[in-house]
Amino acid sequence: MKNILKKILSNKKSKKKVKKKVKAAKKVVKPKKISKVLKVKKITKDLNKNKAIKDTKNKNKNKIKVEVKNDPLRIPKNNEQKPEIKKVKKQETEKRLFKVKDYVVYPKHGVGQITETKKINIGGIDVETYILKFEKDKANGMVPVNKQSHLRPLATINQINKCVSILKSKPKIKRSMWSRRAQEYEAKISSGKIYDLAEVVRDLNKGDDIMIDQSYSERQLFEKAYERLLSEFQIVMGSNLEDAQKKLDKALKRNLEKQALKVEEKPAVEEPVNQEVTE
Repeated sequence: MKNILKKILSNKKSKKKVKKKVKAAKKVVKPKKISKVLKVKKITKDLNKNKAIKDTKNKNKNKIKVEVKNDPLRIPKNNEQKPEIKKVKKQETEKRLFKVKDYVVYPKHGVGQITETKKINIGGIDVETYILKFEKDKANGMVPVNKQSHLRPLATINQINKCVSILKSKPKIKRSMWSRRAQEYEAKISSGKIYDLAEVVRDLNKGDDIMIDQSYSERQLFEKAYERLLSEFQIVMGSNLEDAQKKLDKALKRNLEKQALKVEEKPAVEEPVNQEVTE
C-alpha cells in the first residue's frame, strides 16, 4: 500500500510540475505571437493606406481629363477624329545639269529636247522634273532631277568622227545563237552609248547586197539603232536629215546607186527652172 501511495503522490507531483511548466510556456509564447500579429496588421494597414492614396490621385487625374474633354462651349460630334497635320516632303536638292531647250539622250527613247521643268507631287513628295519631247515618237516624257544621271548629253564632233570610223570598219559577228546575239544588241541599244549604237549598225548592216537574207528581228534592231544614230548625227552636225543620212550611208556603203542618181538628176531639174525664170 505504501508503494502504491508513493506512486500516486509522485504522479500528482509530476502532473503539477507539468502544469506549471505549461503555464510558464504559455506566458512566454503569448506575447511573441501577439507581437507578430500586430506587426502584420500594421503592415496591412500601411499598404491599404498607400493604395487608398494612389486611388484618390488617379481619380482626381481622370476627373481633370474628363473636365477638359467635356467643355460646355464645345459641341461634341459622333466619330470625331483629330485632324492630322502632314508636312509636305521635298525632294533632295540637286543642281540641274541641263537647261531648257537642251538636247539630251534618254537611253530607252533616244534623242529628246527639254521643253520645261516642273514640280510634281508624287506620293506626298514634291519632285522637280525635266519634261522631254521626242519629236520622232511624238511623245513626251518626265525624268526627275535627282535621276538626271540617266540622261546623256549629245556627242561631240570628235565622237561623231570616231563613230564614222567604227562604221567603216569590218563587222564583228559571233557564231553564237541569234537569240543571244539579239539580247546583246538590244542591251547595247538601250545603253544609249553612241559607240555601242555604231557597233550594232555596223554588225547588222547588209549594204546593197540583196542576196543576203535578213530576218525580221535583225532588220528591226538595225533600223532602231540606225534611226537613233541618225537623229544624233543630224543635231550635232546641224544639218538636214538628208545630209546626215548621206554621211551614214557613205560610211556603211549603203544606197550608193540612189545617191549617184540624185547627183545626176539635180542639174537636169535645175536647168528648166532657170529657163522659165529668164523668160
